[in-house]
Amino acid sequence: MARAAPVTPPTRLPAAGERSGAALARLQLMVTRKLDGLLQGDYAGLLPGPGSEAGESREYRPGDDVRRMDWPVTARTTMPHVRRTVADRELETWLAVDLSASLDFGTGRWLKRDVAVAAVAALAHLTVRGGNRIGAVVGTGATTGEPGTLLRLPARGGRKEAQGLLRAVAGTEIRPGRSDLGALVDALNRPPRRRGVAVVISDFLSPPAQWGRPLRKLRVRHDVLAVEVVDPRELELPDVGVLPVVDPETGELHEVQTADPGLRRRYAEAAAAQRGAIAAEMRAAGAAHLRLRTDRDWLLDMVRFVAAQRHARTRGTTR
Repeated sequence: MARAAPVTPPTRLPAAGERSGAALARLQLMVTRKLDGLLQGDYAGLLPGPGSEAGESREYRPGDDVRRMDWPVTARTTMPHVRRTVADRELETWLAVDLSASLDFGTGRWLKRDVAVAAVAALAHLTVRGGNRIGAVVGTGATTGEPGTLLRLPARGGRKEAQGLLRAVAGTEIRPGRSDLGALVDALNRPPRRRGVAVVISDFLSPPAQWGRPLRKLRVRHDVLAVEVVDPRELELPDVGVLPVVDPETGELHEVQTADPGLRRRYAEAAAAQRGAIAAEMRAAGAAHLRLRTDRDWLLDMVRFVAAQRHARTRGTTR
């Protein structure tokens, strides 16, 4: 499915190179106030990871990880039981941030890139809030004959280090061309790291066959969260007559007659099929899935997601 963007850009936040320290500070303050205000209570990780220390046993529930079956208790009681584990407190969170050209697009309140950077700010806050370390790999597009750029930011703890990571991500220049999302995800597998949380932030418009296998490989060792950034125009077309659109990754220009109801219907069906394939690949990889939209309150959606993960942990499920 083509990645089309209107020729006339929407009203948006300042570009990466134009973002001031004050703007990022306001973003961090907003994230801190809302997350701390709505996620009160004891420390809770971003994902209800299984941890490594053994805890109590309880009866098996649908959705539990079968790898945590407590066979001695199951044999003794004749009822399936799983072993609960105590979550690790000092973990590393690694982000794979996709800043390919398709992220430089948006028709809602934000550009997709803005939502991706904001998600980094929220994830960094949630990580360092628990005393953990956070690092990132940031990928941009690749032009013909040239590989995409890959920026590695080592995992560090502390608020100042998290602020430095956010500034580095926000200041990364988007390059034209298609990025290799599979290679970006695989960068979290090399070198091998201790068990932790891995987060992939992208619009996932690359073919699922490209990034599905690296995501499954990542899930073998880490708890994985896939943050999918979506714009409403990628889901359906409005009836606005002839609409000039440009593919941000190839520069190809097209004119689309959006007054045609058949075209709008086929576009919506193709978009739904594409998003369904993306979601199916994430489920197959065992990754938690969070969708953030440019026309919604992304921070509220993230709070709801974290709260749901906390509820899942109290019920003993992992997803």
